[in-house]
Amino acid sequence: MKSHKILNDPVYGFITIPSGLIFEIIDHPFFQRLRRIKQLGLTDFVYPGALHTRFHHALGAMHLMRITLDNLRVKGTEISEEEYEAAQIAILLHDIGHGPFSHALEFSLLKGIPHESISALVIGKLNEEFGGKLGLAMKMFGGTYHRRFFNQLVSSQLDIDRLDYLQRDCFFTGVSEGTIGADRIIKMMTISEDELVIEEKGIYSIENFLSARRLMYWQVYLHKTTVSAENMMINLIKRAKFLVQNGENIPATEDLLIFLKNDVQLQDFENSDQILHAFLSLDDFDVWGAIKWWKNSSDPVLRNISNMFLTRNLFKITLRNEEFSDEELENAQATLVKRQHISKEDLGYYFSHGSLSNYAYLSKEKINILTKKGEKIDVASAADLPNIKAMSKIVKKHFLCHAKNLIL
Repeated sequence: MKSHKILNDPVYGFITIPSGLIFEIIDHPFFQRLRRIKQLGLTDFVYPGALHTRFHHALGAMHLMRITLDNLRVKGTEISEEEYEAAQIAILLHDIGHGPFSHALEFSLLKGIPHESISALVIGKLNEEFGGKLGLAMKMFGGTYHRRFFNQLVSSQLDIDRLDYLQRDCFFTGVSEGTIGADRIIKMMTISEDELVIEEKGIYSIENFLSARRLMYWQVYLHKTTVSAENMMINLIKRAKFLVQNGENIPATEDLLIFLKNDVQLQDFENSDQILHAFLSLDDFDVWGAIKWWKNSSDPVLRNISNMFLTRNLFKITLRNEEFSDEELENAQATLVKRQHISKEDLGYYFSHGSLSNYAYLSKEKINILTKKGEKIDVASAADLPNIKAMSKIVKKHFLCHAKNLIL
C-alpha cells in the first residue's frame, strides 16, 4: 500500500488505516462480513437509527487504539512498531467471531459458544493465511503477551472496545445520556508496573463512564422491547432447528442449514474448517432471508413468528424486580393457551421467562487510579465516590414475555 487509506467515520471523522497489513485484513472476506452484522442486533425495533454494524465498531475501536498508543508513547511508555501494529490488529479483530444478530443467537444457533472463543480461532486462521504476521496480535488478544497492559486495552473494564461502543451506540440510538468523555479518559491513561491505570485527575471521568454504561444497559442493551424481540428470535431458531432435525425440509441458505441441522459445539469449530468457514459466511441476511421464506411455511409456529417479526408484532413483556412464582407462570401459560388457542406442545415457542443482570463495575476486575503519590487505588475505594460502590452491586430483573394478537 503506497499511501495510508482514509475512511470517514460519522463518530470520529477521518480514520486512517495505518499499514498495508491492516488494510489487507480489513479487505479480507472474514472481516468484510461484519458489514452485514448489526452492532445492536434487534435494537432498531426500539431505536430506528441503531443500524450501525460490527464493521463500523471494529474500525472505530482500531482508531481509538491508535490514539491511546500515541498518548502512552508521549508519556514515556516504550511501544515498538511491531507492538503498535499488533495492538491495533488485536482490537480490530476482537469481534470477528460474532454471528448473526451478535449476542442474541450465541446460545441457540450455536451450543453456548461465546464469540470470544470463535474470534480466537479466526485470528489463528488469519495468522496462518498471513504467514504468521498476526502472532503478536494473537498473544495480546489471548492475554499471553508478557506486557499485560496490551490485553487490558483489548479486554478489561476500561478497554478500547467499551470506549468505542458506548460512544457509537449513543450516536446511533440518540440516547445522549450515555455519552462519555472518551477523549479525556484516553488522555488520563498511563502505565504503572506494566498495568493500565488512570491518573488521579481523571477519576470523575471514570465515574461518568461507569454511570453512562449502567444507564446504557437498562435504556438500550437490556431495553424490554429488545429483550422481547431477542426471545422471539431465539424461539424462532429453536423451532427451525427442531423441524430440520426431525426431517422437515424448510428453506434456508446452505450455511444456515448446517447450523440448523447440527448442535455445533466449540470442538466442531476446532476440528472442522468446513464448520468454521460456514459460520464465517453467516450474517444477519441469512436469517432475515429465511424469515421471508418462513412466513409462508406450512408449520404454524414458524409461519406465525416469522410474520410477527415482519409486522413488528412483538411479544408482550413484563419486567419487574421480584421473581415470578411458579403459580404466576402457570397462570400466564394457561391464559395464553386459552386466549390464543395454542397447543401445550407449542407453548414454549410463544412464552419465555428469565432474568436480566446489570452491573456497572466489578470490583474483582479493578480499574486502578494512580495517585499523585504514586499509589494505586481501586476506583471504588477512592475518596468521595460512593456512586461507584453502589454500582458494584449486581442488579437483577425478571421478565415474562408471550405472544399477543396471534393469528393461527
